[in-house]
This record gives sequence, structure tokens and C-alpha cells, in this order.
Amino acid sequence: MRVFVTGATGFVGAAVVDDLIANGHRVLGLARSDAGAAALEAAGAEVHRGSLEDIDSLRRGAKAGDAVIHTAFNHDFSRFVQSCEDDRRVVEAVGEALAGTDKPLIVTSGTGVVHGFATEDSEPGQHPRAMSEHAAAAAKSRGVRAMIMRLPQVHGDGDHAFVPLLINLAREKGVVAYVGDGANRWPGVHRFDAARLYRLALEKGRAFRYHAVADEGVPMRDIAEVISRRLSLPTASLPAEQAAAHFGWFAHFAAADMPASSAKTRAELDWQPSGPALLPDIDRPIYFQA
Repeated sequence: MRVFVTGATGFVGAAVVDDLIANGHRVLGLARSDAGAAALEAAGAEVHRGSLEDIDSLRRGAKAGDAVIHTAFNHDFSRFVQSCEDDRRVVEAVGEALAGTDKPLIVTSGTGVVHGFATEDSEPGQHPRAMSEHAAAAAKSRGVRAMIMRLPQVHGDGDHAFVPLLINLAREKGVVAYVGDGANRWPGVHRFDAARLYRLALEKGRAFRYHAVADEGVPMRDIAEVISRRLSLPTASLPAEQAAAHFGWFAHFAAADMPASSAKTRAELDWQPSGPALLPDIDRPIYFQA
């Protein structure tokens, strides 16, 4: 199968590309730069020049493949709502290009779109990221084999998301903070386990939503304690009203309790995560290299 992959040189996308190629698929990877094109060629993928802003390039890429895996997302969380709106437009454009073909389209979302304990049956709440899920549902109604891949905290070498942000914030503030008693939970998955699940969904997925969840919920306090020990910094419990002053735009995520299950995903696709769990994975020197 020839698979058009957006975000093909990113943290998750690059792992997806490697897994697809290792399992006999061909990859057409989206690249906006010469460096990105070179990385894709080195991985054994074909290069499709374009960008998320170039909607025509996305439509051409989608039509050139037998399937689409959309992993790209602007991870500037200080403009999160706008990034989600941009992502919705991308999903709509790709869905229109694939309308009536029954080609697979896997759209990336997050387990955090659900309020409370998230399962594959959980509808998204009033969350900006839910816009992409609604766009995927619209594509499905137009004859696309659309699927949602909800990701938790994805960890592993090269991570640049929430845990590194907490580490950098702790260095800046001189303390490793959490909100309240720190019992709020983050689900997690290793990037290689997530990549394998994208492929399994591509090959045999028939449900609409899948959860790439290995750890159902790791308490924020436990994450803080790893960072505290590694950086030799104290931990501190902050009342909710002080979270914004300490965490800034990240305060909502720092306080969010978002456990999630992958029971249906595992049963349908025979997916068994084998990578390291979140806590032992972040408890390594590579996460703390300045």
C-alpha cells in the first residue's frame, strides 16, 4: 500500500514512516524543506513537496496514495485553538480529496478531548481538538474509511512535548510544581508502540476511534517526583488559583485529569504495547540533557 503521511519527519510521524516501510508499505511523505525531503529519502520514503498551508499540495498527496495518515500538527500550544482550527481545515481538504473512494484516512486527535475517563466510545467534549474529529466524521459520511487515532502523552527519544516542557519550567522556576495533591492523571504511550498501532489500524481497522494508550493514567505527582530527583530540585503543591502564575498557558494541561483506556483497541487490532512505560522512560539522562 502506498501511504501519504503528513508530519512524516515529526516525532510520531517519523516512527510511523519507519514502521510502515519495515512492514512492506510504501510511503509518500509530506516535506516542506530540503532537510525534510532528505530525511524522508534516507528513510526510504518518496517525497511529496508541500505544506499544511498549501491545501492543493495536500489534495494532490492524498489522491496519489492508497491511504492517508495525518500526524502533522502545530505544537505551539500557546496558540492551541488556532492550531486546531488549522488542523480542521487540513482534515476537511483531505477528506474532500478522498470522497467516495473508501480509502483509509487516519486522523490524529488526543485522548484529552474527552471529559473524564476516555474510552473509544467516548464522544469528544467542547474541546478545540474535537474539530478534527468532527471533520473526520464528515469525511466518513462522504465515503472515506476515516478513523480517529487518539494519542495520550507520547514519549521516547526526541520527545519535545509536555514532559520536556515541565523539565524546562522546573529549571527556570527552581521548583517542580504540581496542582493540588498531584493526583490528576496523564495517559501515555511510547512512540514506537503508537507507530505500530497506526499501521494496524491502516491494515485492518474498521472502528471509527482507536486509543494508543499504554499507561491509562500516571499521576502528575509521580512525574514531578522523577523530575525532582533528576534535577535535585524540590517539589511543590500549588493551589489551583496559583497554577496560572506558575505554569502560564500550560496551567490547564498541568491540572487536567485525563485517564484513558485502550481495551477495545487492543481487542480489535491485537495491539499489545511493548515499549517502556512513561515513568521509567522519562527517568533517563536523555530527557534531562540541557
